[in-house]
Amino acid sequence: MSVQENYELAKKAYEKWGINVDEVIEKLKNVPISIHCWQGDDIGGFEVNPNELSGGISVTGNYPGKASSPEELRADLEKALSLIPGKHRVNLHAIYAETNGEVVERDQLEPKHFENWVKWAKENGLGLDYNPTLFSHPKANDGLTLSHPNEDIREFWINHCIGSRKIGEYFGKELGTQALTNIWIPDGYKDIPSDRLTPRKRLKESLDKIFAVEVDEKYNLDAVESKVFGIGSESYVVGSHEFYLNYAMKNDKLCLLDTGHYHPTETVSNKISSMLLFSEKLALHVSRPVRWDSDHVVILDDELKEIALEIVRNDALDRVIIGLDFFDASINRVAAWTIGTRNMIKALLSAMLVPNEYLKQLQEEGNFTERLALMEEFKTYPFGAVWDYYCQKMGVPVRESWLEEVKAYEQEVLLKR
Repeated sequence: MSVQENYELAKKAYEKWGINVDEVIEKLKNVPISIHCWQGDDIGGFEVNPNELSGGISVTGNYPGKASSPEELRADLEKALSLIPGKHRVNLHAIYAETNGEVVERDQLEPKHFENWVKWAKENGLGLDYNPTLFSHPKANDGLTLSHPNEDIREFWINHCIGSRKIGEYFGKELGTQALTNIWIPDGYKDIPSDRLTPRKRLKESLDKIFAVEVDEKYNLDAVESKVFGIGSESYVVGSHEFYLNYAMKNDKLCLLDTGHYHPTETVSNKISSMLLFSEKLALHVSRPVRWDSDHVVILDDELKEIALEIVRNDALDRVIIGLDFFDASINRVAAWTIGTRNMIKALLSAMLVPNEYLKQLQEEGNFTERLALMEEFKTYPFGAVWDYYCQKMGVPVRESWLEEVKAYEQEVLLKR
């Protein structure tokens, strides 16, 4: 049977439950995913004097074809985007600035250093998001930045974050779509600290200085991102979830939840409903932790599906900013982007193809038997037929046929670098 024929049969199955599949597809088209640029070059960036990757981050593997210039990275992103249905965003780090061979310290970065990215985004109809880079730098070698005891080092990073917010504002103005500027720092200690409070006090003071500088929220949203531990900060991280959750609530900032930044048995999906009660918006970095925050490529696993369900059934598609954050150098990098982003969209589509309101009603009535039965039955409903049709309708490869395009791109482009 054809993709269209399978779709028509699937529609009938879902229509029995009052689900208008055509409307679902139209709604899905307007959900942007912020795709992280750093999968394409293993978080290397384009600084004139690049620094070794640090900050509790590790990229393993040496698959051929890594992007080594802005032009290569943008070309690879274009290829991935051509295989992913919908219109999306690209998330940049400060180390992806283009300074024309000039050494520009991070606290001196300006919008002009991202003009090529903005031009490219306009040409491709993309939004841009941004992150200051508070790792892989001599002033972060001891694992401390905004909470550093040395005031000069703190000021350096404060100024970098202030400049980053202005770059985010520039993105929003130029592209007509609000940018998210997210602050994550690696600060922490490898072994048991003797003082947890003082570093957190310094971090709070640093953030207060950063956000005291006015940036138009029409163009830029601010977010802060926590972590439970990392390599070199196994015992204590200054910017914990509790710290940032309280800071964001008190200062009207977004709290960004990275799915790899919590304890192994702690799920981000379970946090979303609580946070939506008290915050107008929240942000996600969707990753896949294995044992620790190892940022594996996102797969269509139970937690991803549950995250999507929490967003969809709580009518929060316009309140949850979805970004990705993974990096794998052991496989084709364009394929990694494609797999991860398509899976995030699949999860959202799957969540939209569930009679969520009826299931809520069953719970309120105490009818847990029918609730469980239907939740299980819908796991094998013909969601795949709808996904295939959506890909075809959006002009991207159906099913695994996208892999052939990646293989051809590898032979024609990546292996010649």
